Amino acid sequence: MRLGFAGRIAHAFIDSKLTPLLIAASLGLGALALLATPREEEPQIRVPMVDVAIAWPGAEPSEVETRIVEPLERALWGISGVEHVYAAARSGFALVTVRFRVNESNEESLVKVYERLSATGGTLPPDALPPAVELHSIDDVPFLTLTLWSETASSDELRPVAAELAEELSEIPETSKAYLIGGQPRVVRIEPDPERMAAAGVNWVALSGALRSAAARQDAGTMVRDNRETRIEAGPLFESSEDVARVVVGLRAGRPVYVADVARVIDIAKGAGLDKVALTPGD
Repeated sequence: MRLGFAGRIAHAFIDSKLTPLLIAASLGLGALALLATPREEEPQIRVPMVDVAIAWPGAEPSEVETRIVEPLERALWGISGVEHVYAAARSGFALVTVRFRVNESNEESLVKVYERLSATGGTLPPDALPPAVELHSIDDVPFLTLTLWSETASSDELRPVAAELAEELSEIPETSKAYLIGGQPRVVRIEPDPERMAAAGVNWVALSGALRSAAARQDAGTMVRDNRETRIEAGPLFESSEDVARVVVGLRAGRPVYVADVARVIDIAKGAGLDKVALTPGD
């Protein structure tokens, strides 16, 4: 019987005295590789992602796209180690996310973004706010998602419940962050009336400054109880649209001028507590 090439090789190994040695050497090399290969129960994979958020109050999405997003995308693409750049432009706001290659250093990636922003800061609109930079990593990927739903309650009624639940979950040891996605946040919109503002002697800066001061929270110290230290914050927090309407924005003829005297206060979504106070130009 004639043997082919593979048959002749197999026949040679069958009759060879080196075959047991080759098998033993292969098994030894496999065992050595198994012992020498590093292993981790929870391997750490670095995938740095840096968010650059820039607010430009009053700008349209098209303006944000051309004046902020496009220049930033071109500048950030030039950073070494960048794999992808994502961007979104909304009314008065731009978000650019820079994703670096796997195993790039988190700290070095953040420094690179800061240096590039410092070099290109002059290209941004002069009335845009300074960029807010935040670093994300693979550890920020959520491992648990909870969905709240109801057959009777609306989204703005469920969101305060979700916010309280997120606060409770964030106190679990070794929990990095708990945040809300979706739902209808409660917003009170303020639409100034130029004629009433002029009659009361209140300008836009005074109105926005008074609202900002009224909504601020300040550190009031700490309290120690049961061997635990609790941070205390004090401040006139808004609980309803009526609270916003009663904020004093100035004085006229010795009498206080309230927000309700110079603007329309509109409660967009009813619910417990306020998420945001939005000051927008009137119609």
